[in-house]
Amino acid sequence: MSDTITYQYTQPSALKKRAGKDELFLAQYSETEKKNAPCFFWGRLTNPYITARCLLALSKVVQSSFNLSPFQLAMLKDPIVTAGNDTLRFEGFSHCAGVYARVDVLPDGHDGEFLENGTTNVDFNPGMLSALSSIQKKEEVLLSVGQKEVGLHKEGQKVTERKVPLPTKWIKGLTTVQLYLSATENVTRFNKLQAMQLFRTLPKSKVKTDYYLVTRGARTTFSPAKSANAICIGGVHRLRLLEPLLPLADELQVFAHPDMQSTTWQLYFGEVRFSLTLSRDAWRGFSGEGAALEALIEEVPDSWIQLFDNYSYANQAFHPTLFALDEGVNFQEVQTLTARLSAMGLLGFDLDENQFFYRRLPYKLSRIQSLNPRLKNAEKLVETGKVALVSHDSTKTEARVEGSGVHHTVVLEGEKQRCTCTWFSKYQGERGVCKHILAVKMKIQEKA
Repeated sequence: MSDTITYQYTQPSALKKRAGKDELFLAQYSETEKKNAPCFFWGRLTNPYITARCLLALSKVVQSSFNLSPFQLAMLKDPIVTAGNDTLRFEGFSHCAGVYARVDVLPDGHDGEFLENGTTNVDFNPGMLSALSSIQKKEEVLLSVGQKEVGLHKEGQKVTERKVPLPTKWIKGLTTVQLYLSATENVTRFNKLQAMQLFRTLPKSKVKTDYYLVTRGARTTFSPAKSANAICIGGVHRLRLLEPLLPLADELQVFAHPDMQSTTWQLYFGEVRFSLTLSRDAWRGFSGEGAALEALIEEVPDSWIQLFDNYSYANQAFHPTLFALDEGVNFQEVQTLTARLSAMGLLGFDLDENQFFYRRLPYKLSRIQSLNPRLKNAEKLVETGKVALVSHDSTKTEARVEGSGVHHTVVLEGEKQRCTCTWFSKYQGERGVCKHILAVKMKIQEKA
């Protein structure tokens, strides 16, 4: 399978001036919506200057890479926007998928109308980025996400098609990063002055070793020396993507994964938020972590997934407990459903609200489910009869899995699971389970 998806916009995004007002049109693309889908959102931005700066920072993230060549980096990527429930969320990854960024325009951040709820790619072309840079403070700006006839269709205007390559690792990353976000905890916060003082302690150049967020007395700094209660940050130089926004922010909050697999840095601008999530290391992308793999092998009734896909509105909060009570299902099944919906890209996670929100990626679900090679390899092992259960009961399972010239032993015992393959030996489960453990779990389900 190709590592990119190529799609195109029928017309470019643009900023147009009319009667002393700026009208910002963001062209959309979706595999799952009709080609002539109506405009998602149309209205006035409450703080267009801050929103524009956050979108420019997001564009810097999606143009960045921390482990790829300049040639691979040359392709511009476009973010994804979810519109609905009085909120606009713009999401994107660095090219290497190791940095995830999101701009949330909250209900007080706009005065507009949501004509349709949904999720789509939006065109971030060079001309539009230049226009965003020109937006001034106290300027009135109207924003349109999607096609709206006013201002987009003029007699004699040339229609432009821009082909855009999107790495499939982006889609895989979006199905994984939410699971990390849902496990993170708020560890500290800084006001504007404290945040700017903290960032002055960032190393001046790219570093290859871990850095730590440490507090000594009343001072918090970035340090290469680990100390008690320090927060580990791999590829700390990636935080420089936040520097242009620091003088504008009211507050910075830091969230950390309990196993230090990611950190999230969230800036607050009143009615607008900007968050930046870093993978454990600069060379590791969220797309390869495999946190969602086990959720994809769990059996979930298609009717439940279809229910959410048909009737959930974009950005609507998903409450697992309420769902369990309303539908009369046990909490373990709902936990599995939550993980599977996240793994399919149907859920995002809001750190401030500490809850998932519904969002449908603008790609076919069949495409999302077919992206992970470990999952496909595990299915092949089961289909070709290379998985044999040596012993299996409610407390422990031992199995043999045939590999290339070698047999691997898999042991599942309660929450513990291990395999004799080199993948498991190297990562010890930190980057998701290996294909052999996945295959054994599939075999157990098959026999159930």
